[in-house]
Amino acid sequence: MSEKILPQTDKNYTAEEYLDIEREGTTKHEFINGKVLATAGSNRMRSLIASNTTIAIGNRIHGQKNEIYAGNMRVQLNPNRFSYPDVVIVSGKPSFTDNEFDVLLNPAITVEIISKNTNFQDKTEKLECYLAMDSIREYLLVKEDEMRVEHYAKQNLKQWIYRIYNDREEIISLESINCKISLTEIYAQIDSEVAGKKAGA
Repeated sequence: MSEKILPQTDKNYTAEEYLDIEREGTTKHEFINGKVLATAGSNRMRSLIASNTTIAIGNRIHGQKNEIYAGNMRVQLNPNRFSYPDVVIVSGKPSFTDNEFDVLLNPAITVEIISKNTNFQDKTEKLECYLAMDSIREYLLVKEDEMRVEHYAKQNLKQWIYRIYNDREEIISLESINCKISLTEIYAQIDSEVAGKKAGA
């Protein structure tokens, strides 16, 4: 998600102060090393990709011991970082910081929809934070302006398999939850538009 430092948040906050601000407010912010950062609004492509992905995975894991949250679940990546993945999946029983049940500690799969504005952040610092989490098994970066999905799958603490999918017929296997989805499903309703951009149309 796109981020910018708000004028009134130049000071450093503690994680506890951040949560107090977030729980009392009506807008979403991320937290990075003491800074409270605003998340940008959504658009048509981002919203469709998020809902398509949620529906495709949700239909396949229905009845299993998994939970899927779209857009509004706050995740604590480490003591100094909180984020809102576009889609997050828990395998088994979810764990939260407290009885507010609004800060998830054990995501198994996270999906971030990236644009030109968020590409660097999501593929560097945030990626490293997610990959360092014990609970994370898979991480998907889905481009909103091009038919392209980057898939990180954990093998062990120091080894990940990295795959790129950029053809509408390709199938992504989320092995940690025994689920397969296609790029056609992820990019439903907008696949011709993003494919056209990929081809330089």
